Amino acid sequence: MTSPAPRPEPTEPILSVNNIEVIYDHVILVLKGVSLSVPNGGITALLGANGAGKTTTLKAISNLLRAERGEVTKGSVVFGGEQVQSLSPNDLVRRGCIQVMEGRHCFGHLTVEENLLTGAFTRRDGPGAVNADLEMVYGYFPRLRERRTSQAGYTSGGEQQMTAIGRALMSRPKMILLDEPSMGLAPQLVEEIFEIVKKLNDDQGVSFLLAEQNTNVALRYAKYGYILESGRIVLDGDAKALRENEDVKEFYLGVGGEGRRSFKDVKHYKRRKRWLA
Repeated sequence: MTSPAPRPEPTEPILSVNNIEVIYDHVILVLKGVSLSVPNGGITALLGANGAGKTTTLKAISNLLRAERGEVTKGSVVFGGEQVQSLSPNDLVRRGCIQVMEGRHCFGHLTVEENLLTGAFTRRDGPGAVNADLEMVYGYFPRLRERRTSQAGYTSGGEQQMTAIGRALMSRPKMILLDEPSMGLAPQLVEEIFEIVKKLNDDQGVSFLLAEQNTNVALRYAKYGYILESGRIVLDGDAKALRENEDVKEFYLGVGGEGRRSFKDVKHYKRRKRWLA
């Protein structure tokens, strides 16, 4: 008896952002024609300096803009083959897309374990399944098991970031939008967080869209990357190709072929940014 043929990999991306425009307060244009996609089971990086529009892009996907008087005025967001820009944030979580906010945003007065359990609020599969997933989260984050009864507000920045990611996992996501996971963390902790992200991607098949200023580490773990500047996607490509791109090296990785630059060379930098021409 012959073994069954291997199942074909899904070809449709889990997320497609199609030419979206975002306006705040009805007048401030923040994103201009942003398009990107995330393959099913992939890790994609959204890169750019502070203020480039990375967080706004993630909030446009997760439908959190309205709380800040923002709205998607053009384009569409497709998740799992369906347009989702009209859904509420909790409906989107139920469908498997959840955002881990910049700055961690744990409930400081709750314990670590209570924080994790809040991530299962939308689930209806019973306490047994929730407890099994809680053990799964502790397996990926052993430090959280040690701190499970500690108030989250008194834990370290790294432990709070782990708590925030673990809380997202408790919703059983298909995709996590991870906003600046390296912010304020020591390099060793950053590596630890990204290694766990890769392990979750490999083991659980969770797709990730990483918004990061730390271009160097993001491009080592992502397979594809988009560079955002002033609300526009200005460059995209395979992560390895972006790492080797001379402009990306100079402007985002701090590695230039002509030695260290001084402030007086700013005009030269702007001329070199060919993607803005």
